[in-house]
Amino acid sequence: MVEPMFAGIEGVAKIQVLGGQSLAMRLWLDPQRLAAYGITGEDVAAAIRENNFQAAPGQVKGLYVVSDLRVNTDLKSIDGFKNLVLKNVNGAIIRVRDVGTVELSASSTNTSGSMSDVPAMFLGLDAAPTGNPLVIVKRVRELIPEIEKTLPPGVTVQIPFEVATFIQASIDEVAHTLLEALAIVILVIYLCLGTFRTVLIPLVTIPLSMFGAAMLMHVFGFSLNLLTLLAMVLAIGLVVDDAIVVVENVHRHIEEGRTPFDAALIGAREVAGPVIAMTLTLAAVYAPIGFMGGLTGTLFKEFALSLAGSVVISGVVALTLSPIMSTKLLSEKTSEGYMAVKAEKFFEYLAVRYGKLLGKSLHHRWITLTVAVVIFVSLPILYKSAQSELAPIEDQNILLTAIKAPQHANLHYLEAFARKFHEVGKGIPESYSTWIANGTDGFANSVGGLNLVKWQDRKRDANAIQADLQNRVGQIEGTNLFVFQMPPLPGSTGGLPVQMVIRSDQGYSAIYDAMNNLKKKARDSGLFAVVDSDLDYNNPVTQVEVDREKAGSLGIRMSDIGQALNGLIGENYVNRFSYYGRAYDVIPMSIASQRLTPDGLKNYYVQDRNGRQIPLSEVARIRMKVEPNALTQFNQLNSATFQAVPAPGVALGDAVAFLEREAANLPIGFSYDWQSDARQYIQEGSKLVLTFVFAMIVIYLVLSVQYESFRDPLIILISVPLSICGALLPLALGYTSLNIYTQIGLITLIGLISKHGILMVAFANELQASENIGRLEAIHKAAQVRLRPILMTTAAMVVGLAPLIFASGAGANSRFGLGLVIVVGMLIGTTFTLFILPTFYTVLGSKKHVSHVAPLETAAEAS
Repeated sequence: MVEPMFAGIEGVAKIQVLGGQSLAMRLWLDPQRLAAYGITGEDVAAAIRENNFQAAPGQVKGLYVVSDLRVNTDLKSIDGFKNLVLKNVNGAIIRVRDVGTVELSASSTNTSGSMSDVPAMFLGLDAAPTGNPLVIVKRVRELIPEIEKTLPPGVTVQIPFEVATFIQASIDEVAHTLLEALAIVILVIYLCLGTFRTVLIPLVTIPLSMFGAAMLMHVFGFSLNLLTLLAMVLAIGLVVDDAIVVVENVHRHIEEGRTPFDAALIGAREVAGPVIAMTLTLAAVYAPIGFMGGLTGTLFKEFALSLAGSVVISGVVALTLSPIMSTKLLSEKTSEGYMAVKAEKFFEYLAVRYGKLLGKSLHHRWITLTVAVVIFVSLPILYKSAQSELAPIEDQNILLTAIKAPQHANLHYLEAFARKFHEVGKGIPESYSTWIANGTDGFANSVGGLNLVKWQDRKRDANAIQADLQNRVGQIEGTNLFVFQMPPLPGSTGGLPVQMVIRSDQGYSAIYDAMNNLKKKARDSGLFAVVDSDLDYNNPVTQVEVDREKAGSLGIRMSDIGQALNGLIGENYVNRFSYYGRAYDVIPMSIASQRLTPDGLKNYYVQDRNGRQIPLSEVARIRMKVEPNALTQFNQLNSATFQAVPAPGVALGDAVAFLEREAANLPIGFSYDWQSDARQYIQEGSKLVLTFVFAMIVIYLVLSVQYESFRDPLIILISVPLSICGALLPLALGYTSLNIYTQIGLITLIGLISKHGILMVAFANELQASENIGRLEAIHKAAQVRLRPILMTTAAMVVGLAPLIFASGAGANSRFGLGLVIVVGMLIGTTFTLFILPTFYTVLGSKKHVSHVAPLETAAEAS
């Protein structure tokens, strides 16, 4: 009744029922009473099939009238099944009620559920690829009041957990960060330029670029989601860069005595090439991300294309609208304000000091080049020192539990443990509720969770609570309970995050030995909080060994024995009956008291050829033995799966690397593969590295075309490893991990830091051509002149991303990693670039002649 209503919600792909039990007509039979009447389990099943028959005879058709034909050949009530005739002995009718009881009960005795120690069942709604979780959850909440009206008194519908809360909270946090970044960037531009009139020019670029990006998102069918909002945060610092470069250059020419119109014309033409190069460079950086395949490509396609679109639009605005606004808003008096004067003096002081330091650096080039070599050599060391994972684990307000009970455990065993888990959960201060679904993913397994109060209402994060809960449940004897958090990215196959499949063509005993050796090493490593596998020799089996000769002498066939046990123990349904318009199973089964122990099988009877009831113990011996709990195959080879949860503070990549090293020592004929989050990590981990290399190649080719040189792009890209070195420092120090978010940050740095080199190299080439000076003098002068826009664009980007570093709440870990990599990379990379890049220019730069670049002043005067 409830499931169909939820299934009709648009965007719902499927619904999983956990801990639920559908109705069934249960016939509880006493084997001894059956034997007394000479009735077998197969006789009962035959009587059900013959007397609970769904007939569909068709229609009665007259000359002018047609009517449907109905025959009451089926049973519709408990009394009907109680009165079902099983046998007629000399006029004495034996009915079902004479050999057992009948009730309308659960179809399975292997599953149950509870929430905060109250009986419950759970419906898991899986969204389709095109489904919106926020819309689905909203519709579910709207349906709950309607559903509760149809439920019996005391039965309620609650939502213990849904991802929409985390998604919405993350979006709200990013939206708040967007506003903070906008305010901070405006303040920094004002402090650097000194007047509000000047601030308006780069400021107008932000809404125009955002609007253009939104239009592109609409054209491509993108949605306003967490990643596109994160792209907007980055865009605030990016889109003002081109306008800042133009405004600063126009302002410089006004300071040199030109009119605003001439200054705008000359200044815009002077930086047109660098602005185009910077725009194309950033667009080229993000283009490869947009065309990546797999999970990473799917997640970041909207992010990359939205950001690339906003950057292209900002470049167009900077070269068209910004010069026009400069002619109206900038004047000779623009720099007469208090803040403007202070800003001018500050940057003049910096330029002088920087010029002196740069002169010394260029004079001692061998020292600078040595520092560069040290930085280049340190890159692989820093990269290998960083912890790696697919994505940082996010606090999603829930801790999941996988519960593995002994193979001999039944539902009562699981429910007893569930009550202990609920008690432990109540002792966690941050607990909101607990839930467990028993008998899922195998009879002796359960899944559950601890729902946490909202982020702002607790002091500890999910990592600390996870360690606390794991310690507490570890003290409960009789089962293994693994506490882990929700997968950080969609698409996970579920289960524990680390799963390695060991496979071989050898027997399971050899695989079992290899698995135990791996488990011991994993426990000793200290990298894992819990370790387990799906192969163990602990499955108790009641073996019925039939004496075939004795059975044959009595005329008892093997099928007679099998059917006798199937009919009373197998819990197999015979057919179905109708109840309020729906069909349910009819299941005959032995009463519970005759199924509790293997000795109970002695009370089961088999009919011989003369119709006598022979005790099973007369023709069979019953003994206990132990077998493997599961015999699985992977790619048509015998296999077993290693399962583990990394210890707090241990990255998924470290856990995978350890297992790969140990797997190299597996015996000959063994191989391995990955599942769950570890498989995602292996598949996606190398894609962004290839994307990084591809982005470098694309940028180099773009710059080569732009500058008609193969050496100038090489000089410009010297700044990339300098910046990457700075970005890898916090990763190597353990402040965050190397994951898809930080790797996106590293790729972003390629375009950001290349802007500095473009500004210096382009102007140095122009100075060589226009003033006929050497490379050393040209780069020294160019670096001093371009110092202010370099520092301004760096400051705008750094402070614009500062809110990401201080992020808290939902999704904070991902935002922190992305922000930290870009901010630190920009700060350190800019510092190194200001000194090392000019040195490389004096070594690798080519001599430019006057004919190569037309003087811009002449062009301005001609216009």
